[in-house]
Amino acid sequence: MTDRKNWIAVACAAHARRGCAPNDGPGFMQVCHGKASPLRRIRGGDRVAYYSPTISMGGKDRLQKFVSIGLVLPGEPYAFDMGGSFVPFRKDVQYVDAVEASILPLIPEFEFVESPARWGYKFRFGLFEINVHDMHLIAQAMQANMKALYLKEPRIATC
Repeated sequence: MTDRKNWIAVACAAHARRGCAPNDGPGFMQVCHGKASPLRRIRGGDRVAYYSPTISMGGKDRLQKFVSIGLVLPGEPYAFDMGGSFVPFRKDVQYVDAVEASILPLIPEFEFVESPARWGYKFRFGLFEINVHDMHLIAQAMQANMKALYLKEPRIATC
C-alpha cells in the first residue's frame, strides 16, 4: 500500500493502554473525546502511534511517552456504548508488541517539530498526521516490529 498514512493520536496512558488490551477482538482507538470526524480521516492500513503526556486524564502525573503503535484495520468509525450515556466513536487497530518510549530524545530528530522550544504544540489537536521518517523514529524507539508495521529498515550508506 503506497498511500499509507502515519498518525499520532494523543490520550492519557490509562486510556491508550485500554485500547490496546481489550478482552476480545482487536484493539481500538478513540480520539478527541470520542468524536467521529477525526477518525474518518484515517484509513485501513494507516499506522498510528499513541502519545501520552500523562498517566491519567487531566492528571499532573507527567509521562511524555509513546505507549502503543499499530495498524488501523479497515472499516468505518463505529459508536461504542461505554455506559453512563457516553457513546464515543472508535476504529479497530491491530497493535504490535512494543515498549513504551520517551518522546524527549526524539524531539530534535522529528521533522514535524517546527520549534524545539514549542514541540508540544501539535499534540493539542489530539490527532495529527506525520511523515514516514517520524513514524520510523517512533517505531524504532518503541522496539516495534518494523515488518509488522510495513516499515523498511533504513539503508546504511556505503562508500
